[in-house]
Amino acid sequence: MSRVIVVGSANVDVTTQVAALPAPGQTLLATDTALLPGGKGANQAVAASRWGTATELYAAVGADSFGRLLRTALAAQGVGLDRLIEHPSAPTGLALVTVAADAENTIVVAPGANSALTADAIADLPSRLGPDDVVLLQLEVPLATAAAAAVAARAAGARVVLNAAPPPQPGSSGLATLLANVDVLVVNETEAIALSGAGTPADWLPVAAALREQGPAAVVITLGGDGAVACTDDGSWHQPALPAAVLDTTGAGDAFCGVLAAALADGRTLPQAVRAGCAAGAAATEGRGAQSALYGRNELDARMGDVA
Repeated sequence: MSRVIVVGSANVDVTTQVAALPAPGQTLLATDTALLPGGKGANQAVAASRWGTATELYAAVGADSFGRLLRTALAAQGVGLDRLIEHPSAPTGLALVTVAADAENTIVVAPGANSALTADAIADLPSRLGPDDVVLLQLEVPLATAAAAAVAARAAGARVVLNAAPPPQPGSSGLATLLANVDVLVVNETEAIALSGAGTPADWLPVAAALREQGPAAVVITLGGDGAVACTDDGSWHQPALPAAVLDTTGAGDAFCGVLAAALADGRTLPQAVRAGCAAGAAATEGRGAQSALYGRNELDARMGDVA
């Protein structure tokens, strides 16, 4: 049976609602606040699991109440946690999320125990992978860990999906090795610019093609309300966004990545997986929080079926 194996971060999100994002030096009163499970790795694992694909997570949390909150929340979503390690001294990662009335957000992440997810912590990954698996990576953990996971996956014949977020500095140690072992690179507009060194383009397809020259077999650039573009050996295309009543964009990119990886593991083609990812991202913007707004396969298939 195919699986999604996520190697990534697990955080608790401290989320505040404000009328507008603060300007530098400005103090605002929030209209609401919440503690929610988050972290790109954990969010994407939940999205994949909600799709119905067997999903496991390599991550690290602290020996604290936030770590226990995350373990409980992930287990409730059916994510396999045999490789979730508990660091004895580092705190659980924390993300400070500010969401404005127009649904835009800012996020500051304190990695905490996520920094302890080293290559040694995933040493058993090669022995656990098969050719039908998809390994899903992000960069809220050390880049060297992501690179080691990609190399292990490629050796096992598994596919690698990398969400290069937050974007690494071009030329970072291990980046070339990582990108050379990626099957599908997923980035948003900001990340695409950071990795490519390009300015904001009128057409994102040439940027996707340029990023492919750095090693990935395929590149997908998510464009928020404009959908996504993709570039592969077989050509390039634009996937329009699906309609959504946007409330909170937090976690929409994670929903896209998790469902794209799960759809690939499920045997769907990359164009089909990109469309499913767009449906997941759109649906995720209609609720608050990163994990609480995620939908399952039946709901997303229905949403895609309603749009020609």
